[in-house]
Amino acid sequence: MTIRLSDEARQLAALFEAETEATVRDCLVDEETDRVIFLIKTGEMGKAIGTGGEHVRRVESEIGRPIKLVEDADRPEDLVANALAPAAVYNVTISENDDRLAYVEVAQEDRGAAIGAGGKNIEAARRLAKRHYDITDVQLT
Repeated sequence: MTIRLSDEARQLAALFEAETEATVRDCLVDEETDRVIFLIKTGEMGKAIGTGGEHVRRVESEIGRPIKLVEDADRPEDLVANALAPAAVYNVTISENDDRLAYVEVAQEDRGAAIGAGGKNIEAARRLAKRHYDITDVQLT
């Protein structure tokens, strides 16, 4: 599956990589929540975040928007779980029926964190799962 980035997303990804030396695998500019979502190469989240979150704060200040970092994964189940962090995800099951759906089990006390304010966390998970694994929806169970 080919991922296409807008000019703005390419510029933001290049800026983030230059500031952090972490590899950006994808970049989504979320106009609705006015934030940027960076998909970071597996194993490079520490580099992306920086000591005490310094890299995140510096890039947010530079671009004037909040950012969300998601660690990439080789399996769709893991990518969905990573996108819903900081919620503790117990299990992700991918339905292979007519539509590919991801069913996510989270603790009741973590449902709010998984959904995020105004649904922004679960929407980020949906967008990334669709772009990278052709999953049509992510649902909490």
